[in-house]
Amino acid sequence: MSAMGQTIDFKSTKHDYGTIKEDDGMAYHNFEFKNNGKAPLIIKKVEASCGCTTPEWPKSPIAPGQTGSIKVGYNPAGRPNKFSKTITVHSNAAATTTVLQITGFVSPHVKTLDEIYRHQLGDLRFIQTHLSMGKTVLGKTHTDTLKFMNKGMIEARVEVTQANNQQFVQFRVEPEAVKPNELGRIVVTYDPDKRNDWGFVHDRFWITVNGARQQNQISVSATIEEDFASLTPEQQANAPVAEFSTTSYNFGDSHPEGELVKYDFVLTNRGKDNLIIHKVKPSCGCTSVMPEKSVLKKGESTVIKAQFRTNGYSGKQSKSITVITNDPKHTSTVLRITGSVVK
Repeated sequence: MSAMGQTIDFKSTKHDYGTIKEDDGMAYHNFEFKNNGKAPLIIKKVEASCGCTTPEWPKSPIAPGQTGSIKVGYNPAGRPNKFSKTITVHSNAAATTTVLQITGFVSPHVKTLDEIYRHQLGDLRFIQTHLSMGKTVLGKTHTDTLKFMNKGMIEARVEVTQANNQQFVQFRVEPEAVKPNELGRIVVTYDPDKRNDWGFVHDRFWITVNGARQQNQISVSATIEEDFASLTPEQQANAPVAEFSTTSYNFGDSHPEGELVKYDFVLTNRGKDNLIIHKVKPSCGCTSVMPEKSVLKKGESTVIKAQFRTNGYSGKQSKSITVITNDPKHTSTVLRITGSVVK
């Protein structure tokens, strides 16, 4: 009993919810208490350790000998796995604060097929409509799969239409005919050698269902690189080394709009074998680059002339140029042009 004569005695200050489902909504528990003192008990406020926990408590004084409860709700939505939260009770009892604790485990939401296959192309629903092949090395084909579900009322015969005879990627649809509410897949085989490009590439393809082209497309991307894993120690020692004079250029904080920004990035081969510049790609059409040479012998240099057309731009700008070479340690180097354009 406190000097003032009021107490707040809980039956328990801890509660384990056990396992609750993420889909079941708020989980509640009442922490029951009694005022075993001789003066009224006043609960001033109750604070939760996070917004996922919502306490409710009596606002009127609790007379001596009377009981009450603090209702605690926990919201499991979007919070799978174990949890442990505290609720601090402030009162006029001798022990002015009491800490309550709730624990438990939230079993995650189990997605429905409609939630899994959420990208719609006509009557087809895909898990995803973009397939990233990631790093694809020359000399090897790479295979991955796009999965779909037929949500139409009739059997679906699915084909992938390739534009401009794009032979670097092959599609195989399994099964040939997909019945309503059944699953199918598109097996994608990617040949980077036939793509005839370097670095990040992105291509789109049309889907036809029963001969009708769908409004949206699927896409396949890849980052095409040489396979340096098989290099011998001797080949690695003799490999080319791409060294830039700098990888960034700042054209200042007050460059007039409409005036061309020019800068020469110098690239030198510090290795032994020939350095080959496979590709120089600017980040946008407003930037152009003109490498003077594409093959550099040992110790030889070249200039990559970069130009940024500032027409129509204002404020801070950041443009990039990606240079892809046969340097096995630095196959891709990003050059940056930054600054501010003023009108």
